[in-house]
Amino acid sequence: MPADDSTLMMEKALHLLKESVKAAISRTDKAAQSAMPVLERFSVPIDNVDGPSWLSRQELFPKLFWMNREKSEWVAGIGEADRIEIDETGPNEESFLLLEKAIQEKNPKARYVGGFCFNNLQKQDRLWTGFTSCLFILPLISIECIDGRTSMTCSVWLKPGDDRIAALEKLLEALSLATYGVNPVVSEIPEVTGVSYSPDKTHWIRNCEEVLQKFEEGTMDKVMLARQTELEFSGTVPAIRFLLNYPFPDNSTFRFYFEPLKGHAFVSFTPERLYRRDGDRLLTEALAGTVTKEALNADDDAASQQLLNSEKDVREHRFVKDTIYQELQPVCSHIDMEEKVDVLQLHRLAHLYTRCIAKLMPEFCNDSTVLRQLHPTPAVGGVPREESMALIMSIEPFCRGWYAAPVGWLSHEAAEFAVGIRSALINEDRVYLYSGAGLVKGSDPISEWEEVDQKIGDILAITQQTT
Repeated sequence: MPADDSTLMMEKALHLLKESVKAAISRTDKAAQSAMPVLERFSVPIDNVDGPSWLSRQELFPKLFWMNREKSEWVAGIGEADRIEIDETGPNEESFLLLEKAIQEKNPKARYVGGFCFNNLQKQDRLWTGFTSCLFILPLISIECIDGRTSMTCSVWLKPGDDRIAALEKLLEALSLATYGVNPVVSEIPEVTGVSYSPDKTHWIRNCEEVLQKFEEGTMDKVMLARQTELEFSGTVPAIRFLLNYPFPDNSTFRFYFEPLKGHAFVSFTPERLYRRDGDRLLTEALAGTVTKEALNADDDAASQQLLNSEKDVREHRFVKDTIYQELQPVCSHIDMEEKVDVLQLHRLAHLYTRCIAKLMPEFCNDSTVLRQLHPTPAVGGVPREESMALIMSIEPFCRGWYAAPVGWLSHEAAEFAVGIRSALINEDRVYLYSGAGLVKGSDPISEWEEVDQKIGDILAITQQTT
């Protein structure tokens, strides 16, 4: 659609939404108050538009974006109609339970977008200001594409005692401030002036050797160690550029962008689905085992053969696959884990990949249960789970924050979460890139360091683009 037509369409959509809100205000009985929380939503259909481009022109925060790996569902949102926030230390299971309790009190049609800390037992670093233990936002204004239909929606969440007219007038003001242009108006990413690593290469090798010794002792089978790469820039980095400039649109990745405070954003281009739940139907997968195409100078077919014939990668994948199956058994009445191992192709990398479809038992048909059973997967934690989490926390010299944690959306009846890997935290003039490597017996620390370099390559390329 030409830019002028898109602009006119967005202008018309905003006008229709404002008229709907004005009509709702005129119908309001000032004396009437609901004894229960109420969600009021106003929606108009629009033709398909580019969500990140629209998002880049808005000045209302928080800002968020989610797109599934199949690119069939996405949401771009600004502002806050409601939030679910848990800011407490303690096991992740506690956050999952509190989130489940909160979502049960919300409107079934409301989709909340957000995420968690990877390990809530770890003291959170100041770098992660704005990213609490658990934070989910219902956008005030959003563009959503679901089941092939795109719409522009605005929402008001009214609690007992809230002034409905005041809330609707505030929504009307936000709609008036929302811009309808669709062409990005954002400064470019400034020049990189410094790069550092945590841990550096020497300490990475030392950490890997400590983990490999655990394997020799027979106390552990797999551990995923991560690295934080800090980039310093000559000026403030416009965080939305990472979403706008992602250079490989055909990559099979989920896209997650969350900017709770202006200038502080977390972005993930992750290939790994944690799960999709529709009622009691659960879709999850094992994703582990990696080959670097550039290092091999290999095309997709050669990369697939390399992976499928690699004893180390097949063994790493089997750890993940078997663990997921075992973790689902107590809560599922049926589990169909595919026997065949596929290969998921990305631009620089390829991964071993196995799908799993399961049916949750009625008493376990909730996201708290699924999150508790699946997070962290062996692909981002290790085997056994508790021991690997403790080892990671003791070895890694940085705070993972939301890196490698569940990120996505949830509602009463459905949810979809990805694993927040291949990610970046943007803080003013600093960007922190996160990625890791799965260690098993026989892993080579130098090769794993190089694998981490490849995994951050797509995001790093964004910082090196010129126009």
